[in-house]
Amino acid sequence: MQRRGVERRRAMVDAAIALFARNGVRGTGVAAVAERAGVTASALVHHFGSKDGLLRAVLQEADRRALERLSATPAARPTVREAFDWLVRDVEHTAAAERELAALHTTLTAEDLEPDAALHTWFRDRNRALRAWLAEVFRRAVADGAARADLPVETLAAEAVAFLEGVHLLWLLDPERVDPAAVSRGYFDALAARVEGTAPGG
Repeated sequence: MQRRGVERRRAMVDAAIALFARNGVRGTGVAAVAERAGVTASALVHHFGSKDGLLRAVLQEADRRALERLSATPAARPTVREAFDWLVRDVEHTAAAERELAALHTTLTAEDLEPDAALHTWFRDRNRALRAWLAEVFRRAVADGAARADLPVETLAAEAVAFLEGVHLLWLLDPERVDPAAVSRGYFDALAARVEGTAPGG
């Protein structure tokens, strides 16, 4: 019975991911999620309390998957190239297995741009955390002598995160013509050369 309950909950979260990604949170009702999951609306409310509760469960599931991938990173304090390799592999994974979550991330970000939006702080803080992680990678490289001493770490961290957001959007819009992993590999190889001062012009 407990396993069935877990499986039913997972089915509802997966259904919500698909519908939220396609129609947005505002355009998706509890009844539609319940129908896709093969349960009643009352069963969904029993598990999550409300659509807001369901949305929180969806975001928790997205974080769980991301942390699971991050835990597979071989180094706790990665070098620049190790960090970039992990980012590219994460793009590869997203393209192969997590299109709906990527679409949901893009949809929810667009819906919550205003500071008073329900999830604005959540997305802003996640974005800040990724930039801070990259900035720390760059600072360690400078301290270790593996990067230029004058490296603008905060600017480059923001640039890299902006690239990741952009390449996912471009791929979602035109998946038949955009290979996000190949584009990401080229970008991060070039960025690594800039960080190390080996790119043309330093």
